[in-house]
Amino acid sequence: MAETGTRTPRERYRTQVRAEIKQHAWEQIATTGASALSLNAIAKQMGMSGPALYRYYAGRDELITELVRDAYQSLADTLRSAADAGAGLAELAHTLRAWALEDPQRYLLIYGTPVPGYDAPDDITRISAETMAVLLDACAALPADRPETPFDAHLAGHRDWAGDHPAQPAALCRALTFWTRLHGVLSLELAGHFTGMGFDAAQLFDAELDALLSP
Repeated sequence: MAETGTRTPRERYRTQVRAEIKQHAWEQIATTGASALSLNAIAKQMGMSGPALYRYYAGRDELITELVRDAYQSLADTLRSAADAGAGLAELAHTLRAWALEDPQRYLLIYGTPVPGYDAPDDITRISAETMAVLLDACAALPADRPETPFDAHLAGHRDWAGDHPAQPAALCRALTFWTRLHGVLSLELAGHFTGMGFDAAQLFDAELDALLSP
């Protein structure tokens, strides 16, 4: 029996094969989109039979869940690392954009068009909430320099999305507005909707960020 903290050669091989399957899946998603993901096609690329590959992933949804989980955790870790290094809201915004541009397919898998017929498990929601917690921390650290709005009052009674974070309504509103507006710009940019429009998407992102940070 393997000692605690060590893995057998079979376990290491299984981990290696699963990682290779995920790499082929990302390549396939980049070419045909997540909705067309095919385990049989991946098996063919790897020189395996379909049944052999299904020993590593029970089906398409399990594979997609692994990809989604990896993507959310990567973003959460990236934002948390930036925050721990002292990044404020503006720096976190640029960290988010840099992460998205580094691998657009990874971003679009979690923030783009939902994959038909796929439902993410509950733990995905928990991981995605880690990114919002980083933003709530940054927003709660800013001064409340504006009067309360009707939406602030609404959020005070509808804050399940914020978990048990103690942020006040003004900070909740700022974090949610920040998240939705910047993701709106990023989603349009990465989906190619700005192509041919003649402006710099980076400058649009900065302008939107400036507006969000203005008193």
